Amino acid sequence: MQRPPPMEDFSLKETKPHLGGGKITGDKLTSTYDLVEQMQYLYVRVVKAKDLPGKDVTGSCDPYVEVKLGNYKGTTRHFEKKSNPEWNQVFAFSKDRIQASVLEVTVKDKDFVKDDFMGRVLFDLNEIPKRVPPDSPLAPQWYRLEDRKGDKVKGELMLAVWMGTQADEAFPEAWHSDAAAVSGTDALANIRSKVYLSPKLWYLRVNVIEAQDLQPSDKGRYPEVFVKAILGNQALRTRISPSRNLNPMWNEDLMFVAAEPFEEPLVLSVEDRVGPNKDEVLGRCAIPLAYVDRRLDHKPVNTRWYHLEKHVVVEGEKKKEIKFASRIHMRICLEGGYHVLDESTHYSSDLRPTAKQLWKSSIGILELGILNAHGLLPMKTKDGRGTTDAYCVAKYGQKWVRTRTIIDSSTPRWNEQYTWEVFDPCTVITIGVFDNCHLNGGDKAGGAKDSRIGKVRIRLSTLETDRVYTHSYPLLVLHPSGLKKMGEIHLAVRFTCSSLLNMMHMYSQPLLPKMHYLHPLTVSQLDSLRHQATQIVSMRLSRAEPPLRKEVVEYMLDVGSHMWSMRRSKANFFRIMGVLGGLIAVGRWFDQICQWKNPITTVLIHILFLILVLYPELILPTIFLYLFLIGVWYFRWRPRNPPHMDTRLSHADSTHPDELDEEFDTFPTSRPSDIVRIRYDRLRSIAGRIQTVVGDLATQGERLQSLLSWRDPRATALFVIFCLVAAIVLYVTPFQVVALITGFYVLRHPRFRHRLPSVPLNFFRRLPARTDSML
Repeated sequence: MQRPPPMEDFSLKETKPHLGGGKITGDKLTSTYDLVEQMQYLYVRVVKAKDLPGKDVTGSCDPYVEVKLGNYKGTTRHFEKKSNPEWNQVFAFSKDRIQASVLEVTVKDKDFVKDDFMGRVLFDLNEIPKRVPPDSPLAPQWYRLEDRKGDKVKGELMLAVWMGTQADEAFPEAWHSDAAAVSGTDALANIRSKVYLSPKLWYLRVNVIEAQDLQPSDKGRYPEVFVKAILGNQALRTRISPSRNLNPMWNEDLMFVAAEPFEEPLVLSVEDRVGPNKDEVLGRCAIPLAYVDRRLDHKPVNTRWYHLEKHVVVEGEKKKEIKFASRIHMRICLEGGYHVLDESTHYSSDLRPTAKQLWKSSIGILELGILNAHGLLPMKTKDGRGTTDAYCVAKYGQKWVRTRTIIDSSTPRWNEQYTWEVFDPCTVITIGVFDNCHLNGGDKAGGAKDSRIGKVRIRLSTLETDRVYTHSYPLLVLHPSGLKKMGEIHLAVRFTCSSLLNMMHMYSQPLLPKMHYLHPLTVSQLDSLRHQATQIVSMRLSRAEPPLRKEVVEYMLDVGSHMWSMRRSKANFFRIMGVLGGLIAVGRWFDQICQWKNPITTVLIHILFLILVLYPELILPTIFLYLFLIGVWYFRWRPRNPPHMDTRLSHADSTHPDELDEEFDTFPTSRPSDIVRIRYDRLRSIAGRIQTVVGDLATQGERLQSLLSWRDPRATALFVIFCLVAAIVLYVTPFQVVALITGFYVLRHPRFRHRLPSVPLNFFRRLPARTDSML
């Protein structure tokens, strides 16, 4: 039996869904929901009631409304002792799941034993009107309540009932019949769709210049003074001042990440190292960031002197003792000319500077339709069976979107559409799928985390403009047990360009704002600042309602992708070999030409070489014409689908279990010492091979240097004499003659060749290197 290809299951599949109810056209203004399949819903807006009869002994009532359609039932919140309540709640019932012909809206009175029936309103589904945006919302009407026999009773209920789609304005905030099993206000909030905005991040530069008139407690020693700066959870310190006196100088920059609104001040303390692990605070000052200067370019801001306060603890209370003589000189500014990197640089979705004044105009619109998923694996067990409560998160620029959670479904249908402004085509949108573990008291269940189901990245520059891409993407997750396909997600993507000229101009611009090149930050600074930025973003988004949890944000931002992984190291090595493969192929082809494997081709190369030497002005035009023809030839086989996760490129399908276990290990390690010893020995053997290669490269470089260093006097004398002779010959011989002789010598027939290495190679290999001096 023939085995199927192993990668078939992980491939990208092009689809042809029925988008926009069949109305999709080239005109993107026809509908705001033209990239998703239309889903029909029955909407019921319960506005308010009046003149409800009293049911209690006191003559009051605790009313709520129950909306029932077949087996699905939704309820509003209840009000205590109120005969004219206002709810203004919306209920949405999926038309695909409607199994009844009558909608029943009942007003009940909340009671301890059994809720009392107060009246109801019935609707025939065949008579409910349809509404399609941009039609105005349907005006609610008053309906007289009836008893179970159909007779009118006291009380009226204001309602609006209509058939619509997910494009309706009421859809995001509505109670959905899909989530009928979810109870509780907090749980309902956790399943709704939501749009989030990342906090506006700034780099804060603190240039600590000097301090004056410090007053240490021990005046008989030279103080070892440094400055410690704290902003929220970030703490940095300067080096100890080299000037060991009471007026120390540093002139050192400390960089922080700050987020608007600025909630915490910058706290600086000048401290004296009086002993090992013992520091004495000489003064403090707190600086609110709202009053700090904002800089848009590289022009320095004005410096300021800040007074230091010394805190003295007296009987448990902090008493401020102002020392006007002690002060610190600093230059503090919020850097608006940088882009605060909170994502991996390879998958950045936004490259604009912080300051809005420096933003360029947008070049287009990105539209994403999150259609559905299928084949999702069970993520948790409920009532003895596997279940999945899936939702999607998409991140591009500062805007995050979260779809509603589809309860208990391995084939969820979201059909939600979102739009982003695009400022740079060389950016990436990330879409992640997660399992919601915070339903029905999940928050209390030992700190449950939302499980990752998979992730898709799409680079905008790989998309053709104005084309709708509809594909089913595999959701692949690497587990300690190996690579696992968790299902597939169905997406529709369209990138619309508003100005082709502006987009083409972007390709000539620097990738990052100019401050990254005029005043670049060090690699260690960027790593530290990126970590702080991701922590701030995850903390702020986890405080939203519903929260976008820390594990979700960190997975979307690829936190931890820089950690050591044998699998990634192998993948990157073979990526380099793939890049060098073209050069190696050209070298082999040229070797075949020199070996006269195909005499006709070799003769043609001789003729081409002769023409280029006699007419050197044709060399560059020929090269560019050749590249042009190659590009035109490859146009026929250009990629028609967006890129997706490649398991073979990632070496995810052939990784040893021990290497995966090492990749998922914590930092610092939590594995037993014998396993760590084995991995350390393996790493040493790999590092030994790398060390040998690096040493060989260094040897070749040192041999080049030794040509003129007279380390080997005979070799250098030979090389110097050769250079003199070559200079005289080249002065008197035309360059074209030299080029022809050299070319024909290199392309000579194999019968005129020797198998032994050439004279220049023999000479080069005999040159000395500094390996003899290595211990």
